[in-house]
Amino acid sequence: MYAPGDVRVEERPDPAITAPTDAIIRLAATCVCGSDLWTWRGTDPVTQPTPMGHEYVGIVEEAGAEVRNIKPGQFVVGSFMASDNTCPICQAGYQSRCANVQFVGGAQAQMLRVPLADGTLVATQGIPAGTLVPDLLAASDVLGTAWFGAVAADAGPGKTVAVVGDGAVGLLAVLAARQLGAERIIAMSRHEPRQKLALEFGATDIVTERGDEGVAQVRELAGGLGAHSVIEAVGTQESMMQAIRSARAGGHVGYVGVAHGVTLPGEELFYAEVHLLGGPAPVRRFLPHLIGLIESQTINPGKVFDLDLPLSEAAEGYRAMDERRAIKALLRP
Repeated sequence: MYAPGDVRVEERPDPAITAPTDAIIRLAATCVCGSDLWTWRGTDPVTQPTPMGHEYVGIVEEAGAEVRNIKPGQFVVGSFMASDNTCPICQAGYQSRCANVQFVGGAQAQMLRVPLADGTLVATQGIPAGTLVPDLLAASDVLGTAWFGAVAADAGPGKTVAVVGDGAVGLLAVLAARQLGAERIIAMSRHEPRQKLALEFGATDIVTERGDEGVAQVRELAGGLGAHSVIEAVGTQESMMQAIRSARAGGHVGYVGVAHGVTLPGEELFYAEVHLLGGPAPVRRFLPHLIGLIESQTINPGKVFDLDLPLSEAAEGYRAMDERRAIKALLRP
């Protein structure tokens, strides 16, 4: 990314082991994330040419001298946050805030160096069929993030769940809520193709209104009290307040949209009496379970990829998502 709206595919030096806990993987697939669009649109500044991408699956080519559990030749899925998976924060299930956390960037590429490989990468059962690669790639971020949103919102049996946002994370939050046993799932979406996928993933109701009108619709569908669980998957002031206001007293809001310009009114929050939990998803916590669900073909999260491009056409993937012509663009190195 050179500047807003300016993505170029260039030759760069192959990554190399720089720490004994690193691994090098050859990517089978990568993609464009909704959070990448904040940079594409200029909301997040670009001060120098920056390698993009943080979602990845592939085959391990090389492992550092201190890597014990990950071996060359394995097919692996990793998180956008590298973690040692041994510190007290990791052991509590918050690997995205590991005491030694490192961001994994530059994954829109053919090869990638992953730090803290033993704590970050999870191997599949052998080399997966090509048809499963998009599903496994989804687990690297959007599915893991959606799952965290649903868990943070305490989605489960007997619960009414509302999902604010119909991007890949919002749609997969519907899938996660369904897998966690939610009784009613309300997807908030104005876009027919996304509504169809939400229904396929398990939504029981679609709400097209936003803001106060959307809140009123959710509360009415939830018996006039509001939803037990609300998943916020956008990251704006409007979406956050819509989520909080859609929750019933004592309800839970899981927020996983990357926050931009969000401020919470203290007095309203005080009287809302809702639980709030969110942030960068600890994807590593969920990866073994999600990989198992994918390998058994219990879930097919890769359906969020509705545009499949060679890596050389990455800029078109950004444009298509920015213009809402695509939910999520898969890039094949």
